[in-house]
Amino acid sequence: MRSIPGILFLVLGLLVSVGLHEFGHLVPAKKFGVKVSQYFIGFGPTLWSTTIRGTEYGLKAIPLGGYVRLSGMLAPGKESRKRVGRRGQVTLAEEARLASAEEIGPGEEDQAFWRLSAPRKLIVMFSGPFVNLLLAGLCFTIVMCGIGSPTPTNKVSYVAQCITTAQECTSDDPVSPARAAGLESGDTITRWGDADIENWEDVQSAIAAGGDAPVSVTVTRAGEERTLTVTPVLTQRPVTDSSGNVMTDSSGNPVTELRPYVGVSPAYAQVAQPLSAVPGQVWTISKATAGVLLRLPVELWHTTTDLISGNERSTSGVVGIVGVAGMAGEITSADSELYGVSARIGDLLLLLGSLNLTLFIFNLIPLLPLDGGHMAGALYEGTRRQIARWRGRPDPGPVDTARLMPLSYAVAIAFIAMTVLLIVADIVNPISLR
Repeated sequence: MRSIPGILFLVLGLLVSVGLHEFGHLVPAKKFGVKVSQYFIGFGPTLWSTTIRGTEYGLKAIPLGGYVRLSGMLAPGKESRKRVGRRGQVTLAEEARLASAEEIGPGEEDQAFWRLSAPRKLIVMFSGPFVNLLLAGLCFTIVMCGIGSPTPTNKVSYVAQCITTAQECTSDDPVSPARAAGLESGDTITRWGDADIENWEDVQSAIAAGGDAPVSVTVTRAGEERTLTVTPVLTQRPVTDSSGNVMTDSSGNPVTELRPYVGVSPAYAQVAQPLSAVPGQVWTISKATAGVLLRLPVELWHTTTDLISGNERSTSGVVGIVGVAGMAGEITSADSELYGVSARIGDLLLLLGSLNLTLFIFNLIPLLPLDGGHMAGALYEGTRRQIARWRGRPDPGPVDTARLMPLSYAVAIAFIAMTVLLIVADIVNPISLR
C-alpha cells in the first residue's frame, strides 16, 4: 500500500507533463492563427468538455496521455500527385490529405497549419518538447537548490558482514574489518588516524592513505565518543572513471587494483546546490538519455532476450512507463529510517524530471509522427525555399509530408510494439531499484 502514493504521483505528474507539452503546441499555434479544434487530456470516451473560442477542451476516460488537434496539418500536394494506387484504391497519402482538408471549413483556408511559414512551423512543433525541457529544469532546480541533492556524509549507514564478492556471506568468508572493529550503522566518523573527518571524501582519502595498517578510528554513537581500531584488508577492487563506470581493458575485462577495504557505506543527506549546478546536471542526464535512445534497438533486443531467457535485466537498460511507475512505488515504500520524506520527494521529482527529459529528447527524433518529424519537414521546406530564392527561382511551395504517411504508420506500429514489449517486460521481469 505504501507504493500507491509514489505511483499516483508519477501518473499525475506524467499527465500534467503531457498536458503542458500539448499546451506548448496550442499557444503558439493559436497565436499564429492556426485553427485548433481540440485539446484533450486522455483518450477514449469523453468525460467532460467545453468549447472556448473555437477550441474544445476536455478530459477523456483513459489517462494515458493527451493530444491537441491542429487543423490542416498536411498540404494538398501538387496537381500531378499520385492519388490512386495500382488496385484503384486511394493511396494512404491521399487519404491523409483529404482528411486534413476536411478539418478546414469554408472561409478558414488561412487557418491551416500547412500555410504557416517554416520558422513558425518550427516554433509550434518545438514548443511542445521545449515545455518538457523546462519542466525537467524546474524539477531539478527544486531538488538541487531547495530539497538538496543526496550527498554522502561521514555517518555510517551500512556495515558489511564479511569480505565476499557474492551477494550473501558464507561461513568460509572472513569477517569484514569494519564488523571486526565494532563499527555500527548510525556511527558518525569524526577522526580516522591522524585525519579529522567532516565528510565521506575525507573517510575515503584516509582509508586509501593508510593501506592495510591498523588505524585508530573515533566515532560518535548515541551522543558518546568511542575509539575503535580498524585493520583494513587489501583486496582487488574494480577501477572506475569519474562517472562511476567500471573501466575495462582491451579485452573487455574489468580493470582492478589492490586497495584497502573496510566494509562501510555512507548515509546520505540532502545538501542544497547552487543554481549554477542545474544546467550541468540537465546536460549530464540528457547525454545519458540520448545515449540510451541511440542504443534503443540493441536495448530492446536485450530486453526481449532477457524476457525470454528469464535473465535479470540491467538497471542501465531501457524501461517502460510501468517500470517507471514501479520505481516511483519503490521510492515511497522503501523501508529505511535514514530515507526521510524530503529525500523521497526529491527522488520522485528527479524521476519526473528525468522522464520529462526523455520526452523532450524522444520527441526530437526526426521521424513522423513525432514532433521532430514535423520539424525536419519544416527545416527542409525552409531550406528549399531559401535556395530557390538565392537562385532566383519560383517558390517551390510547402513540402508534401503526406507522402511519408506509409513511413509514419510503420513508425507508429513500431512504437506501439515497443510499448507493449516494455509493459510486458516491466511486469514479468521488472527492474528493481533495491
